[in-house]
Amino acid sequence: MKKTVKDMVDEAMAEVETISVAEAMKRQDDDAFVIVDIRDVRELDREGMIPGAFHAPRGMLEFWVDPESPYHKDIFASGKTFVFYCRSGQRSALATKTVRDMGLEAVCHIEGGFTAWTEAGAPVAERTRKSNKKKEKKES
Repeated sequence: MKKTVKDMVDEAMAEVETISVAEAMKRQDDDAFVIVDIRDVRELDREGMIPGAFHAPRGMLEFWVDPESPYHKDIFASGKTFVFYCRSGQRSALATKTVRDMGLEAVCHIEGGFTAWTEAGAPVAERTRKSNKKKEKKES
C-alpha cells in the first residue's frame, strides 16, 4: 500500500479542527451548529446517537454536501457550522477533511467520537425512524 488508513487519518487529524466532547456539548443547543452523525444506521440502532444530531451516512456524505449533486441536502448549504462524529473519531476526521477539501469550511469533528461522548456521560437518544409510507399503504 502506498498509503494506509492510519496515514490518511493522521494526515486528516493534522489538517482539521478537532473539538472535545465538552465543546461539542456546549454547541449542541446552539442553532449555529449542526451535529452530524456519519455512522452506519446499524451503529445508530445498536448504540443510539447524540440527541438532535443529523444523520448523514459516510457513504453519501460527499453527495449530500455537493450542491451540484442530485442527492444534495439543503442543510449543508445552510451556512451553519457542522460538527461530525463517528464511533472513535477516525472516520469523522477523514470526512471532515474530505468536505473541507470540497469547500465546506465551517466543519470540525469530535475527538474520540461517540465512544468519548458516552464515556463522558453525555446524553444519548435512540435513532428516530422515518415512516415508510409505501410500506404502510401495502399493509393497509
